[in-house]
Amino acid sequence: MGTAFSAINQPFGNKIIVDGTSYLYFGGTAYLGIPKNPDFIQLYVEGINKFGLNNGTSRSNNIQLGIYDEAENVAAARYGAEAALITSSGYLAAQLTVKALPNLGEVSYAPATHPSLWLNTSPVAPDSFTIWKAETIERINASTAENWVLISNSMNNLMPEIYDFTFLNQIDATKKLIVIVDDSHGIGVNNGGLSAYSSLPDRPNTEYVVVASMAKALGVDAGIILGSKKIIEQLKKSPAFVGASPPAAAGLYAFINAGEIYQTAWQKLQENIDLLVDNLSSTWKYELGFPAFLIDDPQIDRHFFKDQILISSFPYPSPTSAPINRIVLSSWHEKADIEKLINSISA
Repeated sequence: MGTAFSAINQPFGNKIIVDGTSYLYFGGTAYLGIPKNPDFIQLYVEGINKFGLNNGTSRSNNIQLGIYDEAENVAAARYGAEAALITSSGYLAAQLTVKALPNLGEVSYAPATHPSLWLNTSPVAPDSFTIWKAETIERINASTAENWVLISNSMNNLMPEIYDFTFLNQIDATKKLIVIVDDSHGIGVNNGGLSAYSSLPDRPNTEYVVVASMAKALGVDAGIILGSKKIIEQLKKSPAFVGASPPAAAGLYAFINAGEIYQTAWQKLQENIDLLVDNLSSTWKYELGFPAFLIDDPQIDRHFFKDQILISSFPYPSPTSAPINRIVLSSWHEKADIEKLINSISA
């Protein structure tokens, strides 16, 4: 591919035009197609007209926009948490959390945790979530330490694999746990379009804190933290929260009023997933309900390119590694788009 593909000058959507040629696009993280959803855009424009373009004032300022508290209350109710905190980015939400909470216990990192969750350097962890689960159960149950902080993604979106946290029920119930989960790729998509928070097991002596970017499925340039009122109040006293500017109010206005838009987009995404799954062979790896599809074929992106189809393809985990080749579906894809993709897969 030429340099034109690394300098796109149009919104991403189901189609991208490069050098006069139209390509179907099956990549990115806009799982619900929100960046091109006309109803959501209308809400965003309403928000701009109501609140302006941005707000560079700290949330600790004596003069405040009320929409930030409103958006946090809506988010907490929507995703099943006692309270929520909204920041200007998912990275800030994660860093704010891990800088404030790990001093509350012994820390254990799951594999492939996002760099935004790192305290300093890359943490040492086993290669697989399954191994980490077993080691964590054994380590905590055998330890005299009572307080633990577990840090993990909710899923590996590249492979893809949605993690099962019911293993926490095998940990000694007297141990006190804080479990920090990054749900950036799951929020709005997994668990019926909700978040990982509502799916975590009800366990004694356990506090859950879910952090996420809202810029993926939810289409808002912001970050979110879900947790108990006690934890959220503690995080709102941290220097990072007090000193940082909040996200644009217009995006949160759209988020607050987009409940039906998200639900309709989620339903469309599930229909798109079902159509593709019904026509895939066992060589593809995927998780039911999640719109990423992996195949161990380093040349397949070139095959699709001949049919004017672009997929997600990049070397991982290092620049010299073989490429990770994935199809990523979105709610902005139409039935005809997926049928063309299926025909190309079968060719």
